[in-house]
Amino acid sequence: MLRTVLATRYVTPLREGGSLPAIVEADDLGLYVVKFRGAGQGPLALVAEIVAGEIARELGLPVPELVLVELDPALGRNEPDAEIRELLQGSAGLNVGMDFLPGSAMYDAGAGDNPGPQLASAMVWFDAFVLNVDRTVRNPNLLWWHRSLYLIDHGAALYFHHNWPTAQESASSPFRAVRDHVALASASAIPEAGERMRSLLSAELFERVLCMVPAEWFAAEGGRAAYVSWLSERLRSSAAFVEEAVRARSALL
Repeated sequence: MLRTVLATRYVTPLREGGSLPAIVEADDLGLYVVKFRGAGQGPLALVAEIVAGEIARELGLPVPELVLVELDPALGRNEPDAEIRELLQGSAGLNVGMDFLPGSAMYDAGAGDNPGPQLASAMVWFDAFVLNVDRTVRNPNLLWWHRSLYLIDHGAALYFHHNWPTAQESASSPFRAVRDHVALASASAIPEAGERMRSLLSAELFERVLCMVPAEWFAAEGGRAAYVSWLSERLRSSAAFVEEAVRARSALL
């Protein structure tokens, strides 16, 4: 299960993305990048953050620790910015925090950053699996910290849950957006990475990850069982997105 911490101080807004994240200090004296339930993307972005992030962790991909952050609406009572004050008041209760990595630097493919073929292949397979459209050159959502690369910000993954009638179709999707993946050119071993990662995933693992998500965050038609079913079907259909990723990479070379 995820740890739960209590927010004690709103440090600074990051003012990027639709989730209006901020750096928040908690009662364990840690700093976290917090995404708020009351932001425009709503709780489903937080569901995707936990589900995709914890599946990535199970696959051995480097993801900063995720925690649940308990927020008292009184925390923002002295905040001079009306938008932030309203956001904090509307996010009372549980939110999602990611361990803040001080001094980290954003991945920059244009500057020659390269994750190496093994990590690149694993990232491409994982992002295709969870339908993560937000790992592009324009917005890589990768951080260098202490000479290691970390995957962050998975709120845009699992986009089917914003429109459940499309869930069945998306489960078998080849995920053509993979052609825009920032690490695709370096991903020379996608089928091999896929075989290894498939062996680590199961319905039982998906159930365990879904139990980390507060029940009240799920949409009425998409409870835990619906996500487990979708993820299991997505895993069975992985050949389709592996083939698409390999084809897209060949087109780049």
